Amino acid sequence: VFFGRWLIEGSPYVLLFDIGSAAWNLDKWKGEFWDVSNIGIPFHDREANDAVIFGSLTAWFLKELSCQFDDKPNIVAHFHEWQAGVGLILSRSQKLPVATIFTTHATLLGRYLCAANIDFYNNLDQFDIDKEAGERQIYHRYCMERASVHCAHVFTTVSQITAIEAEHMLKRNPDVVTPNGLNIKKFSAMHEFQNLHSMYKARIQEFIRGHFYGHLDFSLENTLFFFIAGRYEFSNKGADMFLEALSRLNFLLRVHKTNVTVVVFFIMPAKTNNFNVETLKGQAVRKQLWDTAQSVKEKFGKKLYNALLKGEIPDLNKILDRDDITIMKRAIFSTQRHCLPPVTTHNMIDDGNDPILNTIRRIGLFNNRTDRVKVILHPEFLSSTSPLLPLDYEEFVRGCHLGVFPSYYEPWGYTPAECTVMGIPSVTTNLSGFGCFMQEHVADPAAYGIYIVDRRFRSPDESCNQLTQFLYGFCQQSRRQRIIQRNRTERLSDLLDWRYLGRYYMHARHLALSRTFPDKFEMEPSAPPKTEGFRYPRPSSVPPSPSVSQHSSPHQSEGEDEDEDERYDEDEEAERDRQNIKSPFSLGVLPQGKKKQHGEYRN
Repeated sequence: VFFGRWLIEGSPYVLLFDIGSAAWNLDKWKGEFWDVSNIGIPFHDREANDAVIFGSLTAWFLKELSCQFDDKPNIVAHFHEWQAGVGLILSRSQKLPVATIFTTHATLLGRYLCAANIDFYNNLDQFDIDKEAGERQIYHRYCMERASVHCAHVFTTVSQITAIEAEHMLKRNPDVVTPNGLNIKKFSAMHEFQNLHSMYKARIQEFIRGHFYGHLDFSLENTLFFFIAGRYEFSNKGADMFLEALSRLNFLLRVHKTNVTVVVFFIMPAKTNNFNVETLKGQAVRKQLWDTAQSVKEKFGKKLYNALLKGEIPDLNKILDRDDITIMKRAIFSTQRHCLPPVTTHNMIDDGNDPILNTIRRIGLFNNRTDRVKVILHPEFLSSTSPLLPLDYEEFVRGCHLGVFPSYYEPWGYTPAECTVMGIPSVTTNLSGFGCFMQEHVADPAAYGIYIVDRRFRSPDESCNQLTQFLYGFCQQSRRQRIIQRNRTERLSDLLDWRYLGRYYMHARHLALSRTFPDKFEMEPSAPPKTEGFRYPRPSSVPPSPSVSQHSSPHQSEGEDEDEDERYDEDEEAERDRQNIKSPFSLGVLPQGKKKQHGEYRN
């Protein structure tokens, strides 16, 4: 056992169990687990075997802990996911005086079934659970998960949509929904996140200059950056619908002859052989052009400076000599390209069977000059040390205009949540925990930069059309409208702060204590934290997203912009938002031996 502090914000204490040092007990512990639960673990499933070792160590540790404390404190143990569940099952079988909580962030079967393109949410009550788990050779894992759920004093999930799923897949209704939060760092200056957006956008623009060299016939000032990021789960993460919507968006932008260009990044790790030569060459050409421009600029500056010292206006035809012209012509010649800019930055292994690339081939988004939507697949997580796009993920997100996450299976959805706290608008769905949470808390999510696609009650084609309309509406916004929307989006970050969402974890722990030690703790029945009255109103100013039917051009007239200036008061809006936020309640510490009276936990 190793004890220390976790190297994250807040530096919490952490205990690490070295499962490798205890692996020699595996067969004995698997036998004990079988005796307790009748769940057999195949020898070839290394992850499940590791879960048995870790769970046995956890139960052993909790037993020692409860025995050796003289003052017998009330212990709460919170287990996350099926990999940790063995410790919970063994703790309950040994009747340890420990209050247990089990949280599932996604059900095993739910993830497998959705990845198989099954109409999951309309058939939740139709599945033969045992048969489905057996066919996918995860029956033992499913049994570990389900046993953990039913052994726990308190069962929680991270969202309402996962709660419905768990009721059917795991046959128990969650006691509490515990949404995922973030540690929110507020800038002292309200506009600081806007400055960061501008700074990192310029860095992305530099990459675009290199990647599209020879085809840079679009204005970067009128270019919007969209992105999708996460695990490479093509249908679960909604990459299939996103690509189809991009094809339709490209058609709309071309038909309406807009001057807006959209560059879309897919940040999804896949197997690669390293960067491809054409992409690296693009960045080299860009750097060479920059160096050439700098050297010519320096010579030009010296001649201009000397002429002005003499009190002369220089002859601009003579200030550049023949050598300078030759250098510039050679630089222009080096930017000539006989192929299209690549749609991927890396050499993909088995690219013939890659679902994203195959869909790009089918819809024909090959970064042609006539395309208003350009696509770049970056099949690797971002890093500030990359020779291509030297940005960390957070910096990249801040530099983009819109995150698009039209997921079909997303129990919570940290990617749109991270966009929100950075003040970047995002697209999510009503099948993601985050999307449902925002629908519950915000009166008009789209006005606050949270676009929620209906993937639950509409057909795939209708959902795709809705996503296309969201994207096209976003492209129609003026720069000022996007700035206003980013301010609104950033103000939602308080909703995702652990200082607010931590209340649900507090409630779960106190509920577990009241069920485990009823003589010491008593709780108001069915008194989970409430969120009524915690809804953001629709902003009183004009909505930032113009209706597609109203404007066919991406910009409004100057007169309309002036109108908006007069009607929009940022401070007034912020104050109205603040008045609609309930301050998070706090649960008092309960001294041992003292009972809570009815109603004391009420929010």
